[in-house]
Amino acid sequence: MVEIWIYTLVSVFIVSLISLVGVFTLSFDQNKLYKVLIYFVSLSAGTLMGDAFIHLIPEAYEDVENPLRVSLLILLGILLFFFLEKIIHWRHCHEEPCEEHPHPFSYVILFGDGIHNFIDGLIIAGSFLVSVPVGVATTVAVVFHEIPQEIGDFASLVYGGFTKTKALFFNFLTALLAVAGAILVLIANLNTDNVVKFLVPFAAGGFVYIAGSDLIPELNKHKEVKKGLGQVGAFLAGIVLMLGLVFLE
Repeated sequence: MVEIWIYTLVSVFIVSLISLVGVFTLSFDQNKLYKVLIYFVSLSAGTLMGDAFIHLIPEAYEDVENPLRVSLLILLGILLFFFLEKIIHWRHCHEEPCEEHPHPFSYVILFGDGIHNFIDGLIIAGSFLVSVPVGVATTVAVVFHEIPQEIGDFASLVYGGFTKTKALFFNFLTALLAVAGAILVLIANLNTDNVVKFLVPFAAGGFVYIAGSDLIPELNKHKEVKKGLGQVGAFLAGIVLMLGLVFLE
């Protein structure tokens, strides 16, 4: 059992470190970075939509006895994220984002990413409880999944008003929830099916809300044809990345 703990904790910590991938953008000039951020926001929207419709929702409906329950949990995710954004909406900047007043979707992204990372921790720990090879395979799939998403999330946080340092810091804090999820499963050493069956559709609803209600409307503020085509390309790239991960499962 000690071996399982070591393998699991090392794996989820590696996954958490993926959240720092945005550090590679720190050397960019701030003005130049803002010019390309919108494309990373598009990438984030594509990965969120792709993750929800290609991975999370199909997983939620797999071997389920009551499809209506899954649909209601997806709607609950959308509703809760909508409610959460209403609570923090008083800090909304209607023009350019600023450090003093980040856009609400920055906080919503952190909340949603935290749930997603917690689920990753549950799944990785559960996989290692099955066997070490299964756990390693799951970790590799999660790492490939996290890289494009964390780049997009970091870009969206900076675009939403966070400084690059704060974006890295808070993104890493939410990533550590994967460690918390893994420890919870290891301590309980219980079957995670019931928890995952609730959190997966809930997280899917949250991702659909973030992408559809926050990120895509933000993209629509830019009317230039060339920039718009670039956004569509980045959005499709995010979906293709998520689709490509199907072949790794």
